[in-house]
Amino acid sequence: MSVPSSVEELLQLIRKSGMIDEGKLTGYLERRTAGRGLPDDPREASDAMVRDGLLTAFQAEQFLLGKWRGFTIGKYKLLERVGVGGMGQVFLCEHMFMKRRVAIKVLPPAKAEQPAALGRFYREARAAGALEHPNIVRTHDIDQDGNLHFIVMEYVDGANLLDIVKNFGQLDLGRAVHYIRQTALGLDFAFRGGIIHRDIKPGNILIDRTGATKLLDLGLARFYKDTTDMLTVKYDDKIVLGTADYVAPEQVANSHAVDVRADIYALGASFYFVLAGHPPFPNGTVSQKLLWHRTKDPTPIRQIRPEVPEGLAAILAKMMHKDLNQRFATPADVVEALEIWVPSEVALPAAQEMPQLSPAALEGVEAPIEQYVAPSSVLMPASKMMPASKLMSTSKAIPAAGSRFVEPSAPVSEMRSRLAPRASPFGVSGAVAESGGGGAPTPEPGGYFPMRSSPSLPALPGGKPGFGPKGNPFSAPQAEVPTNAQNNADPTPHNVARPQFSANAGPFPGTFPVIAMPPQDNGPQYRKYLFYGLVAASVAVALMLGIWKFALEKKGSAGAPGVQVEGAK
Repeated sequence: MSVPSSVEELLQLIRKSGMIDEGKLTGYLERRTAGRGLPDDPREASDAMVRDGLLTAFQAEQFLLGKWRGFTIGKYKLLERVGVGGMGQVFLCEHMFMKRRVAIKVLPPAKAEQPAALGRFYREARAAGALEHPNIVRTHDIDQDGNLHFIVMEYVDGANLLDIVKNFGQLDLGRAVHYIRQTALGLDFAFRGGIIHRDIKPGNILIDRTGATKLLDLGLARFYKDTTDMLTVKYDDKIVLGTADYVAPEQVANSHAVDVRADIYALGASFYFVLAGHPPFPNGTVSQKLLWHRTKDPTPIRQIRPEVPEGLAAILAKMMHKDLNQRFATPADVVEALEIWVPSEVALPAAQEMPQLSPAALEGVEAPIEQYVAPSSVLMPASKMMPASKLMSTSKAIPAAGSRFVEPSAPVSEMRSRLAPRASPFGVSGAVAESGGGGAPTPEPGGYFPMRSSPSLPALPGGKPGFGPKGNPFSAPQAEVPTNAQNNADPTPHNVARPQFSANAGPFPGTFPVIAMPPQDNGPQYRKYLFYGLVAASVAVALMLGIWKFALEKKGSAGAPGVQVEGAK
């Protein structure tokens, strides 16, 4: 159909698409007619529908192009385009029956015809699907709809470190350490699961509104425990895998035999980026950067930011050491080294750093972000808390961001010292989470410690939703997107995740759920049930014995003359 020239043609496209329930559309039009009415211009009318929460910006964009097909993929309805990369696009979608919101990464049909690209796409799903950790983006499924291959992932409402630093500058020290340490936790879990990432960079580290990090994009991952995995050797034998700004020296020489220390180098280069505001080697060609990673040291971080403590600068230097034998051996060692540098309070991401979705895309996901109000204090038994070090080797026991309970790990006496806020080696600027004051917390009756909750999350920034590049939903928009050096591998779009909480999940609307409860003594009740059970069992046994005896007597008396009854003489 051609581009709509009137509001009537625009409404006809909307009805043909089936994206908006007819009753909902009719009700909306009646309310608008009773009020100001719709503008006569189709573009202005579509803008009004986006502002009023009837359409998403992506849907309005497609309708204005005259398109009414292609709004679904598999069992999912496309709501919003949330990311663009060298290997595809990412959409916020809703399951048509379950109404669950997810992120779907779509491989363009042209890429699907390339064996290397298609193989990497399925490798990414395989690698991410095997990992379940709060600091790794969760992958639910991979499927195909016609000639479209797609991966279903969790949707994280956040932005990547590359965009945050590029748009808002260097991070303060507390946030930088906090994010890199969390990323190291996810990286260590992947390593212990047999996976080397090989493309760690700020664009692959997501930060959600609560300050939790999520590692994504495992399209270049190496399964170092699987000797049959030869995909990159088959298709990329002569190519340097990774991104030129962050690749390790040994990965430049041989991308197919690297171990986890290459990921540690790349994580160190990402750490350098968030502190300095630019990569270790901000200038030069791709070839020069690859050479400098092997032969040249970057400008010392303390020359760029003198406030960085010497101890923290030493950790960064060790992560980026040219000799891999001089680096940290595992990401767990990085976590341990950064432990003392994590401040007791860390600033939440500013509202303007986070992405904005259309009102229609937010409907059904969660209440507006300004409605989230955390309780001032919740109680958690100290015996239920987990030390940070245990996170590196646990998946199922690790709660998602915002969860209150974790597996038991230490007695109350040991946890008292762990719960005491540490003195930060440096101050944290900006707004910080609520604080209950310094010193170790005082236990409540029953061995409980008061736990500070997250502060109220900031409101989403206002503004008129804009329109993205024109074209069909799966065509590559015209956008400047960073890609991997020399091999056009996927720098997966970054805003791919969903919130892990709901404003209406708790006992009162607008609060987080409080699931920590004091212990109860159920001993008397259990003893009563045990007594009743024993009595019932005794009666049942007596009845069975009586029936059996009666059956034997009846059988013996039924023996006819001349018939030998067993046991008779």
